[in-house]
Amino acid sequence: QLLAPIQLFMKHLPFLATFLFMAVTGWTQSISGTWQLTDEQSCLQTDMEESDTERELRGKMSSNGFSTVAKMLKLKSDGTGEEGVYSAGKKKGSGVRQFRYRVNGNELQYVDKKSGMITERYTIVEMTEGSLKLQPAGRDCGLRTFSRAR
Repeated sequence: QLLAPIQLFMKHLPFLATFLFMAVTGWTQSISGTWQLTDEQSCLQTDMEESDTERELRGKMSSNGFSTVAKMLKLKSDGTGEEGVYSAGKKKGSGVRQFRYRVNGNELQYVDKKSGMITERYTIVEMTEGSLKLQPAGRDCGLRTFSRAR
């Protein structure tokens, strides 16, 4: 009877070793990087159905699907970030806003540099190697979808 717990432990040792290895090596998704906004749904868009006219206009406005400007979110591994609109071929963006950030569970928090106060909170709805979906915390609408640029 004394051997039963030891045998059970030995049976599950490969699984435990794998999870321990993943935790130690940090084999998880990292939020740091450069993210390009690919889709943004306002609360109004989420609540209302799109009409046929709106669908037709959207198709005409984005006929080729490519743009030379994009809204980018840059999250550095040191806890600093910036958000702004960038043009193709240019390093500097317009309307760039710098901030500090931290991740607390499934929440991305923008933090004021001087006071340390949380200024914005986003729920991380989904995060994969290539995509990130954020939603303002406490809301069921306003989903922003990003694709990893770098």
